[in-house]
Amino acid sequence: MDVIDEKIIAELARNARIPHAELASRVLLSRTAVRQRIERLERQGHIAGYTIVRPGENADDGVVSALVLIYRQDRMRGGDVLAALKRIPEVVICEVLSGDFDIMVRLEAASLERVREIWEDIARMPGVRDTTTALTLSNVVNRPRRVKDSAAGG
Repeated sequence: MDVIDEKIIAELARNARIPHAELASRVLLSRTAVRQRIERLERQGHIAGYTIVRPGENADDGVVSALVLIYRQDRMRGGDVLAALKRIPEVVICEVLSGDFDIMVRLEAASLERVREIWEDIARMPGVRDTTTALTLSNVVNRPRRVKDSAAGG
């Protein structure tokens, strides 16, 4: 990614519906060049997914969310646990942590029963020593990731 790609991403983060012609004028490229760069950024995974939010509807309706803290038996040789977690579609975040906790997983499932099934699967995985699970009761803040604005100095 170059500086122009960063500018394109920053503009799209501000307004994902900006017309290509307007975006092109802001980054000083042709409309065709902007379209080609956006397509390349999508292929490379820098731009992924489009979100639809319907007025008056909660995007989390019908979704049960849980945080699962996983303790592996051996952090250095526990790659199988990470590989298995990647294959669970309801895992929306999986991060390796420092300190007392080893892995933090955020689940978003269609039902409490499905969360329980996933928790049981995780607890039975070879290499998992223990788990701690907490259900989400309410969502207070849910911010999209921020893109560094190169014009503001990062």
